[in-house]
Amino acid sequence: MKVKSRDESFNTSGECDGSNDLLTGNPPSGQRKKNMKQRFLKLLPCCHVDSTPAVRQNSIEEDFELATVCYRPDSLDKLMELTKFTKTELQILYRSFKNDCPTGVVNEETFQLIYSHFFPHGDSSAYAHFLFEAFDRRKNGAVNFEDFVVGLSIILRGTVTDRLSWAFSLYDLNKDGCITKEEMNDIMKSIYDMMGKNTCPCMNDSAPREHVESFFQKMDRNNDGVITMEEFLESCQKDEAIMESMQMLDHVI
Repeated sequence: MKVKSRDESFNTSGECDGSNDLLTGNPPSGQRKKNMKQRFLKLLPCCHVDSTPAVRQNSIEEDFELATVCYRPDSLDKLMELTKFTKTELQILYRSFKNDCPTGVVNEETFQLIYSHFFPHGDSSAYAHFLFEAFDRRKNGAVNFEDFVVGLSIILRGTVTDRLSWAFSLYDLNKDGCITKEEMNDIMKSIYDMMGKNTCPCMNDSAPREHVESFFQKMDRNNDGVITMEEFLESCQKDEAIMESMQMLDHVI
């Protein structure tokens, strides 16, 4: 796996500010927007597109046909049908994924290890676990290339509804169709733990719970103590800050 040094990973308060804006929905401004778009893929293992060398098309086609790893992806044409990536984009993503994950799959332990290098001053294990669960579509403890690009396509190229639905699924930890305060608190706490001392300004222990209460005041329209998919979609689409953060993901690749 390609791992950046500590000096290159969220080593300034400005970078911390930008990341926290995206995670919490507060609108970034100025140079932070450009920085966030450049850094977004760094948060996803096996997807360092900006540092990927030039790809020879014939070589990629041969890899798809002759791969002998534990998992062999479907054809490029099939993956183009499943995602909103072009053939060239899939070739670049596959080369990077194959270089970093030669067996063709990544397990949760490896996923968490990679994620930890991008947040050296915090504990990213809980958030990486939740994110891995979201990418692991077949719930077998492994994410293959198809799982990865399908999820990435939703995040980067999906409609607003697609992206928000994916986020709802991430927050709905037990997959019962609604988000409780306990579930959202677990997510918020994992984000603050991941950012560690780099949160700007510094957050106290009650910050995650306060953030959750603020979310529920906006989203729990009928005050029944849970947020449904309908409430989540409606509230998010009416929130300018959240929508601006969603738009930051457009055309990242």
